[in-house]
Amino acid sequence: MLTKKQKELLIFIDSYLERHGIAPSFEEMKEAVNLKSKSGIHRLVKALEEREFLRRLPHRARALEVLRPPPSRVADVPERQPSRRFRPSVIKADFRSGRGTERPSDDRASVALPLYGRIAAGTPIEALRDETNQIDVPGGMLGAGEHYALEVDGDSMVEAGILEGDTAVIERCDSAENGTIVVALVDDSEVTLKRLRRKGESIALEPANTRYETRIFGPGRVKVQGRLKGILRSY
Repeated sequence: MLTKKQKELLIFIDSYLERHGIAPSFEEMKEAVNLKSKSGIHRLVKALEEREFLRRLPHRARALEVLRPPPSRVADVPERQPSRRFRPSVIKADFRSGRGTERPSDDRASVALPLYGRIAAGTPIEALRDETNQIDVPGGMLGAGEHYALEVDGDSMVEAGILEGDTAVIERCDSAENGTIVVALVDDSEVTLKRLRRKGESIALEPANTRYETRIFGPGRVKVQGRLKGILRSY
């Protein structure tokens, strides 16, 4: 049994997909069901996923699929057309205006990745995850797998060409070879961008700046959350 707001949101998403071939943004969802915050939309979408009315399509932003039609209609919501198949779109970035236009996927197109917050390239800090923030990334930078982006905070990786304020494009993974620059979760609370070195059962997180020391952790204290694929920089 869906709540009134869950039902309203499902009908809105279903109608929007029919008209545009892409899911609405969280801001559009918020306005459509008259909520004050995007966190409320997160909760509604999650509830619809758990009830198997919605499914998130991996590796794409604004990619939702309606698995079951809305159980009933509410007033002031456009009616759903008889049939529809989801038509994913890739966003081509217009870096001069900061806005994008839809176009088919190719190596020259840009893909909208979730921007999860700031990651320390100095002293580790906790990464902030916010599914509503996105950034356009050149499609040619990405390979297979799931990706996300993080803002770099700190200067401990400058000798590897990673500067404060850069955006790091990360391929999600849970293991990496020695010498790889990774997103490392330390003690389940701190996240940092460093070069990974294994020494026996210990893991060293190595900076690329002589002002910083390599930190060594015992077994089980470090978890790899992704490896660096590329860097985006604004001038």
